[in-house]
Amino acid sequence: MVRFAAVATRFSYSETPYRGVSRGGAHRKPPAKVGFTFDPGGAGTELNRRRFLGSLAAATVVAVGAARCMVDPQPRTFAEAPLASAPTSGPTVAGLLPPPPSTARVKLPGGGALTTLPGKGDLLALTVDDGVSTDVVRAYTQFAKDTGVRLTYFVNGTYSSWTENLAMLRPLVESGQIELGNHTWSHPDLTTLTKSDIAKQLTRNDEFLKKTYGVGVKPYWRPPYAKHNAVVDAVAAELGYTVPVLWSGSLSDSTLITEEYIVKMADQYFTPQSIVIGHLNHLPVTHVYGQLVDIIRARKLRTVTLNDVFLKTP
Repeated sequence: MVRFAAVATRFSYSETPYRGVSRGGAHRKPPAKVGFTFDPGGAGTELNRRRFLGSLAAATVVAVGAARCMVDPQPRTFAEAPLASAPTSGPTVAGLLPPPPSTARVKLPGGGALTTLPGKGDLLALTVDDGVSTDVVRAYTQFAKDTGVRLTYFVNGTYSSWTENLAMLRPLVESGQIELGNHTWSHPDLTTLTKSDIAKQLTRNDEFLKKTYGVGVKPYWRPPYAKHNAVVDAVAAELGYTVPVLWSGSLSDSTLITEEYIVKMADQYFTPQSIVIGHLNHLPVTHVYGQLVDIIRARKLRTVTLNDVFLKTP
């Protein structure tokens, strides 16, 4: 892979999150069907451990990392390192391709879940979920700021990370470099809820995003654990959320895994027209941003938000 020393230095491993281009809690989710498909039918306990013991985290990395080899379907766990500060600026990495022109945007198909980007091209939609860790939200946002990488965040508004990082994140949202999507308020399995409670989960998060970031995020939403069915989809659609967004590849970092394994997953799934899922929860991903950029550059991929690809609906 193409290497560039400045970025390798900035993104190298340390005990604290990425500082300037920054670092990575967890929701383990089931594999989505690969392909640009529309599936009209079907496809916890919150453990927000804000101060997980370092020794236990290290042991978990070794044990879990060895076992992770595919897009994942298990219940979530959370683990984080202590809070660390990060600078709010840094050098921009040259060489990443810009998004396609707005004239290249296409109409959204309808009728089910989006799992890949349509057509043949050089686009990569890197989407990251949740927001358990304020450090990781800050780190990913700094990564975008420093490199020009374009991201889609699927937000659970219940986490304080979304208000704690508002000042840094909102300008990138306003510029369109980072797009926000609805991931429900508190990440329940929607298929276990009543219609009323499904609506409350989506509506509360929608209102939070509008109030906090000043943007509407319809029609894109991501069902927690990829769990949705005809009832869930119908309730979401009535609220204007007509496009459930799943994925065709995963960084597999919904649990605490090794940095090496994250890079392995990126090498496997950073391919043209893929939608890849990651998480804003655990620190290890924030240690490997340099390697992620290397793969993107070497493969001449254009990182895109969903709004970069699709025409906005009325």
